[in-house]
Amino acid sequence: MTAVTPIKSNFLVLPSNAFTSSSRLKSIGLTKTHQRFQSNVISKGIKWEENTSLIQKRLKTEERDGITKRKISCRAEGVDRGFLVGTEAGRVAEEKEERRRESGLFGIVLTERLKVVSLVAFVMCLCNADRVVMSVAIVPLAEAHGWSSSFLGIVQSSFLWGYIFSSVIGGALADKYGGKRVLAWGVTVWSLATLLTPWAANHSTAMLLAVRAVFGLAEGVAFPSMNTLLSRWFPCNERASAVGISMSGFHIGNVISFLLTPIIMSTIGIHGAFALFSSLGLLWLTVWLPGVTDDPRESCLISDAELELIQAGKTETITNSGKLPSLRELFSKIPTWAIVFANVTNNWGYFVLLSWMPVYFKTVYNVNLKQAAWFSALPWGMMAIAGYIAGRSSDYLIKAGYSITLVRKIMQSIGFIGPGVSLLCLNYAKTPAAASICLTAALSLSAFSQAGFLLNMQDIAPQYAGFLHGITNSVGTLAAIVSTIGTGYFVQWLGSFQAFLTVTAVLYFITTIFWNVYATGERVFY
Repeated sequence: MTAVTPIKSNFLVLPSNAFTSSSRLKSIGLTKTHQRFQSNVISKGIKWEENTSLIQKRLKTEERDGITKRKISCRAEGVDRGFLVGTEAGRVAEEKEERRRESGLFGIVLTERLKVVSLVAFVMCLCNADRVVMSVAIVPLAEAHGWSSSFLGIVQSSFLWGYIFSSVIGGALADKYGGKRVLAWGVTVWSLATLLTPWAANHSTAMLLAVRAVFGLAEGVAFPSMNTLLSRWFPCNERASAVGISMSGFHIGNVISFLLTPIIMSTIGIHGAFALFSSLGLLWLTVWLPGVTDDPRESCLISDAELELIQAGKTETITNSGKLPSLRELFSKIPTWAIVFANVTNNWGYFVLLSWMPVYFKTVYNVNLKQAAWFSALPWGMMAIAGYIAGRSSDYLIKAGYSITLVRKIMQSIGFIGPGVSLLCLNYAKTPAAASICLTAALSLSAFSQAGFLLNMQDIAPQYAGFLHGITNSVGTLAAIVSTIGTGYFVQWLGSFQAFLTVTAVLYFITTIFWNVYATGERVFY
């Protein structure tokens, strides 16, 4: 047999012993595969032994009609061959990945996609922690500067003024250039803005509002970048779990910030909490920039088995020409409106609870700041756990054969009906403990939305997931601004939170009906 020089490319590696005799292939159970490949080549008038260079070219990975083919390596008795196996790719890749896990310490192997989702979860934790610092610090700031409840709502909403614009821009940039760089720039800016917030509050009200708007402008890129990165790094049947882990980090940021901020403020001062979380963001950049790529195919550290598993688990390759769809095209489809309304309702309820929970416990139950922090932290901790459960449950149902559409509707229904009922019960809570139980139920169940509308963007428009997220999140942010400011005026006029909690519950119920009628898990935009 003529010696064959190894051929290497980004997608395929053929070693020198790739072309072996039929008897050797038979000994490892690959005779039929070899015969089919050989007969196919001979039928084209090409001799197997005399034209190995042409065969090698045919075996190279190629992209046709937007479908990327990757090799599936079979290693036995020193044989390394590349095959394009079609539907067998997922099964073989999963078997290889399972063998890698079993070979690791206690069955655990640190895969590249686990590293990516861990870093995303950590920065999402910081993203929310930086927001919550202000929600806690605003209580002593309001007392020091004599702010009214209505003006306090304006200060809380100033974060959203910048956030509403950057979601669209961040989504478009993440789709075009990748989520890695866009997220890195966002973290840099929002960490610096966090550091400057106490100084701005002491300088002037206008400066504080400006810094908070810049802070929101930077944080607006976080979710679109997360969506784009996870859609590229995870197969379809793992995306819900990946989003669940990332969002669990986001909610844990609430817990950490609610608990640590009062302690730090009482010992070091208001500046200490802001300085801590901003420095953690800048430290995260030193690991993120050199250690992560926008796409698994660009990674030098990923194993062949893991890359095959990721690619085989995608229904089709996501390609982006760089041209964004028009707003008219996006909003001409009713599933887009289902996502928009779900985002509006989710942001409405979420920001009411995020911005006003410490104030709620202090004004309604007259608990001090540290006690309010503990009561406020518990619901977010349970939300982190519930979000992970929602993701795992969603992936399990999809693997079990249930349609993506049905799974998305089930998860979103839980994510809206549960909080709606819980907020109505909150109106009748008489003690801080009872109120905390109701809020814990509301936030925990709302976490199921992560496996609903948040993932649905990847379902209907995988190539524009970041841009679609930005568009719908901007509309949702507008609703968050209205709800955050509106809560302040409701409390000032009526002296009670009950009316606004009831309005929010009704909104949850109405959106649930709309979602179940018009949402779909099928791809809509091509």
